[in-house]
Amino acid sequence: MPTTATIDADDIARFQAVAASWWDENGPFRPLHRLNPARVSFIRDTLNRHFGRDDHSPHPLVGLRLLDAGCGGGLVAEPMARLGATVTGLDAAAETVSVARAHAAGGGLEIDYRQGGIEELTADRSFDAILALEVIEHVADADRFLQECRRLIADQGVLILSTLNQTMKAYLLGIVAAEYVLRWLPQGTHDWQKFKKPSALAHALERAGFRLTGLQGLVYRPFSDSWELSPRDLSVNYFAVATPV
Repeated sequence: MPTTATIDADDIARFQAVAASWWDENGPFRPLHRLNPARVSFIRDTLNRHFGRDDHSPHPLVGLRLLDAGCGGGLVAEPMARLGATVTGLDAAAETVSVARAHAAGGGLEIDYRQGGIEELTADRSFDAILALEVIEHVADADRFLQECRRLIADQGVLILSTLNQTMKAYLLGIVAAEYVLRWLPQGTHDWQKFKKPSALAHALERAGFRLTGLQGLVYRPFSDSWELSPRDLSVNYFAVATPV
């Protein structure tokens, strides 16, 4: 695997080891499958609002160029394509990209999947929207990653990130419970030192040429085994929305 400024080789190796399981709803990526309805709903609504699209249209994102940075097996890239966006999916793990391509082809979806680091994309200002979902806590250089997002995004575009807060609650739930007790994720998936407090993320975005415009929490409901959006509870998982300045 090529080494680039933003790729954490150890993290990518962990994801490559389970790449074939991306679309197994009861496999290692089960938490993301359970999270996906809330993620897709938030992204769709945010893009519709930002670009003035019709909430009632079945394909509101037609004409938008979207980059899913750290796309994994395509769990979000595929819904975005079905909503009409022209989607580029980028991931550092070659096996993961192969799985994503095969699954999209099986569903008749045209998604431009690419393998590599974000700094390898050359088309400046070429995306209306960039998604970085559960990614920034895995990259080797978060500041460089955000700088590359700014280089690639159109001046009127929008960046949507999701990550984990650097709180003790996030450590207990996101690492101790998820990796060691419930074994939802392989041990070593997360490093608490790479979790981002919203204030730290806001400063990092500002340094890269973005302005933070919104935050939204994601809360797990164990009795229904589902996730809900929360405007107040940012203590574990949260979304951040930013625009170029």
